Order: sequence, then structure tokens, then C-alpha cells
Amino acid sequence: MKIIILGAGQVGGSLAEHLASEANDITVVDTDGERLRDLGDRLDIRTVQGRGSLPTVLRQAGADDADMLVAVTNSDETNMVACQVAHTLFHTPTKIARVREAAYLTRTELFDNEAIPVDVLISPEQVVTNYIKRLIQHPGALQVIDFAEGKAQLVAVKAYYGGPLVGQQLRQLREHMPNVETRVAAIFRRDRPILPQGDTVIEADDEVFFIAAKANIRAVMSEMRRLDESYKRIVIAGGGQIGERLAEAIESRYQVKIIEMNPARCRYLSDNLDSTVVLQGSASDRDLLLEENIADADIFLALTNDDEANIMSSLLAKRLGAKKVMTIINNPAYVDLIQGGDIDIAISPQLATIGTLLAHVRRGDIVSVHSLRRGAAEAIEAIAHGDAKSSKVIGKAIENIGLPPGTTIGAIIRDEEVIIAHDDTVIETGDHVILFLVDKKHIRDVEKLFHVGLSFF
Repeated sequence: MKIIILGAGQVGGSLAEHLASEANDITVVDTDGERLRDLGDRLDIRTVQGRGSLPTVLRQAGADDADMLVAVTNSDETNMVACQVAHTLFHTPTKIARVREAAYLTRTELFDNEAIPVDVLISPEQVVTNYIKRLIQHPGALQVIDFAEGKAQLVAVKAYYGGPLVGQQLRQLREHMPNVETRVAAIFRRDRPILPQGDTVIEADDEVFFIAAKANIRAVMSEMRRLDESYKRIVIAGGGQIGERLAEAIESRYQVKIIEMNPARCRYLSDNLDSTVVLQGSASDRDLLLEENIADADIFLALTNDDEANIMSSLLAKRLGAKKVMTIINNPAYVDLIQGGDIDIAISPQLATIGTLLAHVRRGDIVSVHSLRRGAAEAIEAIAHGDAKSSKVIGKAIENIGLPPGTTIGAIIRDEEVIIAHDDTVIETGDHVILFLVDKKHIRDVEKLFHVGLSFF
């Protein structure tokens, strides 16, 4: 696939890295020559320096025969104009734009071929807000991913000493919970993936990824670890777009406080939020945190744009007694360094956003793509189409499907039913199939499995 990416920042650069390793023809456009040189040295891609909304620059980048334009510059306006130019002058089939400003996003009539021709809108702030909200709803989870509009969920937990299943084989999970269907999809032990088998023994500190129907998630989590109590008191450091959206989404169910430095922003938040308490000051101010009884907080969320400020305020909050801390980290190099110590969960906005982007780039009918363990593996939701003649998966039992190495099928969602996958489970047309890949180089092979042959048409 020939793809033009506008913007060589963290999202654009990470997306180029993902796609270049999958035999795509990638061109990255940016005004910053140094960023482009760095990307060009590391990846097998073309680079073009210039403003991505200009027709001459897009033509130079190969827009005449590009299959897709992904506009992820820091400017909403540049991204929207680039999609307009690509549509009008080059008839680019698929146009994806990152748009941050809520004032644009709420006017959906803006984005169609008669107005601004954007096929897919990506809002990183909304993606990250939804991600954090799911983590808050599942205390103790390291990652929570929805499939088939939330009918099934994939949850990652850390197995703790004393958990009912620690030291036991996976096949005993069914004996512990005879009425609950679940499947362990992946295990990471000391940063290395293990493909789970029935005789795999769960060890303390394993990161265990399991899938189940949404209603059964809490029961399965209790097998891996002592269940955390539901959160009540939440402190948010940073009243930017993510902080505001999150407070707005959860303030009716939790006691929420926002700490924000900017006095004007504080006034805006006070006027626009209902029950959230807004405090003006620094989240790294020890006296302020003590005054606001940080030791009573169930969760402290550092959501500013400054990685260092987020890390320092999180460490301070944990030191002063906050039960759990989550931190947004924009620099991917920091994420693995800090998660799992004093900081319980490090959230990478670009990894969350890239999953949304990848779903639209994958071939076959791929509904969603999610990075697991900060990009080490992927979970994919694909829809099976066709019939036994035209499809490589329909009418076959899972044990007879030629899955690529390191790939497992975790579950199938059929209409409203969540079916946990077993060797003899047969895939039918229209099924949403949830797959796990611990080696991303086999993504192309998975996509080919869900291609429909010409005989179907």
C-alpha cells in the first residue's frame, strides 16, 4: 500500500515505523528537516521536506497514485486542508486526519465529501480519555481493551503472590471458575512473551492478558490477584484537554479534584465542570498535596504535556500516600523505564492513537488494532466474510486454520454472544474474530487469512 504520512512527530514517526516494517511504500512529509533525516536514517522510507497542505509538496510525495493520506501534523487546520487538497486534486481514496479541537469535532457535518473530505477522524485526546476511563472502571488492571463495541474485553493484570492461580497450570482456571468462560491470550514474563498452553504455570509478577465477556472480567481478575476496591477519590494533575474530558466523563460517579497551574484555565474549568473541585497550583507542591489529603486519594493521574513534571508529581504523590498513580508519558523511551516501580501505569498517547490508525491501514476487514505491552504485541479484531470456498477461515475449526507462528485466536463474537475459542470452535461468516500476535512481523499473514477470494464476488 502506498501511504503518505504528514507530520514526523511522535505519532507520525511511530506510525511510519510500524508500517515500514510491513512492506508498505511510505513517504513522510514534514517541515523539520532534522526529524526527517533521523527517520530516514532509521527506516526504509522516503521523506519530503515542506508544508503538507501544499499541492506541490503532496505531488512530490507521490499523491498522484497514493492509496492513503494520514495527516497527523500538530495543526488541525493543516490536516484538514491537506485532506481537501488530496481529495480535490489527487482523488486520494482514503484520507485520515488528526483533529484535536473539540469545536471541530462536535460539528460532524463538517466532515464529508461535500464539505471537508475526511474519511476517518482521529482525536488523540478522546482516545486517551476513553483508555484511562476503562482503567479507572477496572481497578488493578494494567490495560483494558474493548472488542465488538464492549461486548468482550481484553484485560492485562500482574499476577501477585497469593493469587489463587499463581503456581498452578492454566487448565485449572476452568476448575476454579466452572461457570465462567475465559482464555489467557498471552503472558509476558520478565519482558519476554510466552504462548500460553494448558500446562503453562503462572508465576508471580507475570503480566497476564486474558479475554472474557465484559460481565465476567472482574471474576477472572480475582483469580490472578487480590481485587482492588473500587476507586472513589481521584486527583487529576493537569486541566488540559485530557484532564477536562476525563473529569467531565467521571465526575458523576467519583469525587474528582483537578490541580491546574494556569489561573485562566482554572476559571474555565470551574465554569464548565459540574462537581469537580478545581485547585490552582502545582501538582509538585508538597504542601498543596498534603493540604488536599493526597493520602486519601485512591488514584493520582498526571495528565500534563510535560513528561518530567508528570513523573515528578507522580513520584511525590505516591511517596505521600496516594494508593495508585497513572502517568501520561509522551517519550516512548521513558515508558518502560518507569512503569511498574512507584508509578503503577505509564500511558503512551501515541501508542493508544496508533492502534486506532492501524485499524484503517490494515488489509482485510480489520475492525480494530491494539498495541499490547507498549507495542511489543498486538491484538486484532477481524470480521470473517465469504463462505467455505472463498475464505481461508470460514467453516473451519480453529485447530485446522493455518495461523502464523506466535498467533492465537482468543474469542469470537457472534451477534450478541461471546464465544471463548477452543480448538474445535468453527468460524462462521460475520463472526468478529479476536487474534493475538506476539510477533508483529506476521501481521501480513493474518490479514491474508481474512481476505475474501474472487470466487465470493
